[in-house]
Amino acid sequence: MTVHAPSHNHNWEYQLLSLAREAFHAQRTVIDVKTDALTLEAAYRHCDALTRFHSKTFYLASGLLPEKKRRATRALYSFCRITDNLVDTPDEHAGAQAALENWRRVVTLPQPPTDDPIALAWADAQLRFNIPTGYAQQLIDGVRQDFSRTRYNTFSELAEYSYGVASTVGLMAMHIIGFSGDDAIPFAIKLGIALQLTNILRDVAEDWRNGRLYLPLEELAAHGLSETDIANSVAFGCYDNRWRELMSAQIDRARQLYRESAHGIRLLNSDGRFAIAAAARLYEAILDRIEAADYDVFSGRASVSLLGKVRRLPGIWWQAVK
Repeated sequence: MTVHAPSHNHNWEYQLLSLAREAFHAQRTVIDVKTDALTLEAAYRHCDALTRFHSKTFYLASGLLPEKKRRATRALYSFCRITDNLVDTPDEHAGAQAALENWRRVVTLPQPPTDDPIALAWADAQLRFNIPTGYAQQLIDGVRQDFSRTRYNTFSELAEYSYGVASTVGLMAMHIIGFSGDDAIPFAIKLGIALQLTNILRDVAEDWRNGRLYLPLEELAAHGLSETDIANSVAFGCYDNRWRELMSAQIDRARQLYRESAHGIRLLNSDGRFAIAAAARLYEAILDRIEAADYDVFSGRASVSLLGKVRRLPGIWWQAVK
């Protein structure tokens, strides 16, 4: 694979392109899914139900795909959800880390266990769509960082973390959707970072309660903010213009990444463009909700209603197909 870097790259972009190249060329597990059709169908239905329960946006967007690709993307989501849940478990870190490594072992077995529906469906999806296993390993490694690292000094550091936990998902999804060539890869990376940054901005309070702060510390300091300010905001809901200006800058960055990633939609197979565009635009709309709340992410979780999502779909479709 030859990865072409887009012009005007930041240094962090070159590093992440290198990681993508490394994962693509990593040795692939030879998967042999030996099970009956009914068991496999039940495994995919389990992933469908899990996706619907945990992510209404992803469920809606993936529903715009043809059946086989829809099933595979929901198996991908379920694999990612279980991986993330193992880190967020209230168990002691040692036990949670052991559980994560056991999950890594299970999902890299040549023959997945038939009594684990998510591992089974995910293995079948990997086999059907030739998804590089290196990306799944990078995702597990990225999620594993939450055990040992709860702060990031610079955006470059945060971008590398975001690549591991989010861009890898987009790169795997890209293999399910289908893409025209290597030039699509930088756009998938940027979209993953945009989505993760949106998560971070929405979930500041929740992450703080879990002992984590993902906003770059040097950018907090540049706006005259400290961790004490974040603690007071979470505890009492108080904030001032320093916070508004920080959040405005972060939202501008996220929107720029969304804009840049949108150029990659045309490089995807035509039957998947609407779904990916919908996932991106519906998630980006969370930023609008944060702004509408005057950057208050402490007293509630910004979200877009089902009606609000449905209303946006015609415009998203037009942009995706024109």
